[in-house]
Amino acid sequence: MNKAFVKEPAGDEDDDEAAGLPPLPPGARNYLTPQGYARLRHELVELIERERPKVVEVVSWAAKNGDRSENGDYLYGKKRLREIDRRIRFLTKRLDIAEVADPSLHHGSDQVFFGATVTYATARGEQRTITIKGIDEADSLKGEVSWIAPIARALIKAREGDEVQLLTPGGRETIEVLKVDYPAPGG
Repeated sequence: MNKAFVKEPAGDEDDDEAAGLPPLPPGARNYLTPQGYARLRHELVELIERERPKVVEVVSWAAKNGDRSENGDYLYGKKRLREIDRRIRFLTKRLDIAEVADPSLHHGSDQVFFGATVTYATARGEQRTITIKGIDEADSLKGEVSWIAPIARALIKAREGDEVQLLTPGGRETIEVLKVDYPAPGG
């Protein structure tokens, strides 16, 4: 097939999907904790200042070795450069629209806001603890959920002792907020 008819991926493709993250709701802010912002910023700097220059050096060296169509270093390097550039674009976009929200400002409060660690009980008597974080920093394996997750949206603005309704695939479920914690200022 002639290369003129092969669809090249657009440089501005949906980087959210490429990163495996849900897109931000339209008009929504990209809330991050100070630690989450610092972690994403560190990753961006590492990619720009360390990883990308190393890969460019390898690609440049490999390009000088002749036939590029059978040169594994060149082909892999170009592919890796595209991946790095896509991640740099993604991080730059997300950090540009980031709104850093310090959860320690709510330390001592019993109301649920962004950054809260919430312990709740289900109608079946099960207790769970989650921390509400930004889309780009939440790690479900650590008990962290994104602020756009249904459980977080149900809990936001609730207080200790409140019962809230959570819509689940199995139907409506009542959960009770048992405890709300925030990190201590400066901690």
